[in-house]
Amino acid sequence: MKVSQESARARRAAAKKPPRAKLLRKGNLLAEACPSREVLMHMTSRWGVLVLLVLEQGTHRFSELRRAIGGVSERMLAQTLQWLERDGLVDRVAYAVVPPHVEYSLSPLGTQAARRVRALADWIEDSLPSVLSERAKRAAG
Repeated sequence: MKVSQESARARRAAAKKPPRAKLLRKGNLLAEACPSREVLMHMTSRWGVLVLLVLEQGTHRFSELRRAIGGVSERMLAQTLQWLERDGLVDRVAYAVVPPHVEYSLSPLGTQAARRVRALADWIEDSLPSVLSERAKRAAG
């Protein structure tokens, strides 16, 4: 009797936990060691968001991206592109010509990410007057 109660408890406990395969398919941003945090950092970094928004419009060379994103240094743009490429969000194509010719575009996964970032960017731009008004109220009072 005791063995069957213990095995019943074990089955109930196992039923409450998601299968291990499901845990590996989906991240948990709130968990300190979850790798999804690194992807979130890359996508939503100051420059990551802007790179995704520019590449959403089409393929660009490095210098075109740098001109399109005001204020980004060459070093930070290169680092951001490397992060986004490693995460599978950006595709990089290097042509074997002199001088070197490299183009960046969104991967299918990057296109999905850019759509979501675009929704946030649109909300920010639409809500900016309200945000600025709230800032002024809170600074005054």
